[in-house]
Amino acid sequence: MTAISGQGRTQENAKAQLTTKLRQALVAVASLTLLAACSDDPKDSARETERPPLNAASPAPNRSAPNTPTSNTSEPNASGPRPVTSSLKPYVNRPITDDIIYFLLPDRFANGDQSNDRGGLAGGPLDHGFDPTHKGFYHGGDLKGLLSKLDYLENMGVTAIWMAPIFKNKPVQGSDPWISAGYHGYWITDFTQIDPHFGTNEDLKALVKAAHSRNIKVIFDIITNHTADVIRYTECHGNDQGTQAPSVKTCAYRSKENYPYNTRGGPDGMAINKGFTGDDVDGQTLANFRKLTDMNYAYTPYVPSAERDVKKPAWLNDIRYYHNRGESTFKGESSLYGDFAGLDDLFTEHPDVVAGFTRIYKNWISEFKIDGFRIDTVRHVNDSFWQQLSPALIAHAKAEGIEEFYIFGEVYDPSPKNLGHFITAAKLPAVLDFGFQSAASDVLVNNKGTDTLKALFEQDHYYTGSKASALTLPTFLGNHDMGRLAMMINRALPDASPKEKLKRVMLGHALMFFSRGVPVIYSGDEQGFTGDGNDQDAREDMFPSKVAIYNDNILLGTDKNTAEDNFDQAHPLYREIKRLSAIYRAHPALRSGMQTEIASSDNPGLYAFTRANKTSTYLVLLNSKTTPIDIDMAQLPRGNWTRIDGTTQDTPGSLNPKLEGLSFAIYRQS
Repeated sequence: MTAISGQGRTQENAKAQLTTKLRQALVAVASLTLLAACSDDPKDSARETERPPLNAASPAPNRSAPNTPTSNTSEPNASGPRPVTSSLKPYVNRPITDDIIYFLLPDRFANGDQSNDRGGLAGGPLDHGFDPTHKGFYHGGDLKGLLSKLDYLENMGVTAIWMAPIFKNKPVQGSDPWISAGYHGYWITDFTQIDPHFGTNEDLKALVKAAHSRNIKVIFDIITNHTADVIRYTECHGNDQGTQAPSVKTCAYRSKENYPYNTRGGPDGMAINKGFTGDDVDGQTLANFRKLTDMNYAYTPYVPSAERDVKKPAWLNDIRYYHNRGESTFKGESSLYGDFAGLDDLFTEHPDVVAGFTRIYKNWISEFKIDGFRIDTVRHVNDSFWQQLSPALIAHAKAEGIEEFYIFGEVYDPSPKNLGHFITAAKLPAVLDFGFQSAASDVLVNNKGTDTLKALFEQDHYYTGSKASALTLPTFLGNHDMGRLAMMINRALPDASPKEKLKRVMLGHALMFFSRGVPVIYSGDEQGFTGDGNDQDAREDMFPSKVAIYNDNILLGTDKNTAEDNFDQAHPLYREIKRLSAIYRAHPALRSGMQTEIASSDNPGLYAFTRANKTSTYLVLLNSKTTPIDIDMAQLPRGNWTRIDGTTQDTPGSLNPKLEGLSFAIYRQS
């Protein structure tokens, strides 16, 4: 027996008093359409009272287990009510807590225009970057392809699309065996136009317009920490040969202590940059930075003549706007000042860089009326940069009529305390919740106790000292960098059955949807993609793939593989996410209500919490064990509870329902 902590109440032996007629009525009530029967809308309160509450006088209705994997042959629209985006507030003033985000890499999603596969470039794959058989090159996905799949996303319940960066990239970088293409979007050379591999600026306008017509938001992935790898150092790469120099090797980081700004090539070198006081906050003024004229303090940087004007806007071609200290070790000072995997690290302490990026991203807001930014590599940029950029962009968006412009940063760290710093100190509105991902993985993959989840959410005070701010954190189960939840399950539990693996992924999505935060679905998860690992191994094509190491993967919930088109609306994970979206949509407290921990343990099993707003309270129960557990309803918080969804079943002779293994249930307090 698993007890739920809380105030007990007296049970009555009413089970035997239920007549066959009442049992039939319960089944009929339980089969009511979810949105009609379970809405938080006051006009539905009369219908709600018709459902027998879960108290000492009546048991929970007996519903079939919706988490049971279903056949792949079902009709696409057989999975319950379609989430209708028109029922939401308009996208321009809809709070992010009402949204369901879908993250995708345009290159890997859908190919709507094969004429742009090579980005308008001649030559072979090492010139234009297109090789659909290579996991590290362009595969042909584009904005027109995404536009053609808006029905697919809307039907699933998606209300916000977050795209990996789509700005023009350096087509190919690196050297064997690490040479690859900029399909992912993080090697930007031109911040003013769309990468030709993805289409044109006009294609983007058409996509945004079409998404907005469906009340779906569009969120850009942006970068300020670095550009593509263009700058070279004489000490490592030799002199300019007049050609595009490959990044044969990286250059060791040279610190500010050993290579100060005021001497050339080390502390014993020739005096330079007279009067420059450094780049600490007090020195981040134009007057001070005008004294930084000689950039040869650590290395002797230069731009190869073949790429001298490759970056746009033009100010990005000036080496004064880069740190030029060599490769980051991702520790200490180098984490802020070093080149990220060889990429040119911007001098974000410089007022001109702050102003330049503010102009760049204001222009994108004005021209395309987008709805938010996800910011890459936030922890590798100084706090003072974010303190200026974020408020400026939000204010500009409001001036453009976008009241709920959403900004969230990527800080690859599972610690709520460390993540909270970038909200409380750096003043970003939100950060990706790597803490949630880590805790969810520990419970669902590593079979740790559900106390892990309780401990996570009890640290929500680190986000501005109030649990309310944690409501806006984007939560996720895996991504294009670390890999998918299904891959983690495959590695940790190789002997688990396909059914168990599928149920674990389903339970993970239920946890993500109904605990606090904004759920983020990673493209392909809804089609049972697994992947072999992280990074390139987790970036499979949704359209028919030609990559051998993708096509040999065993997907969850289907007999298909990635060599086929994978936009199957009958896939059990797609259907489950669609169903979760409908529940999420129907009950505002499950989106924005405050979360209170109710029950957990140091072993796999029950995790229980409530979500409450001013008008409604919900109890969410999850079972991380593979076997059923009995729920002691006598130990629930006071009140009558009516189940609105889940896999609890009546136990003959008892008022305590049984929660199936790897499943969830949701109750509403009457």
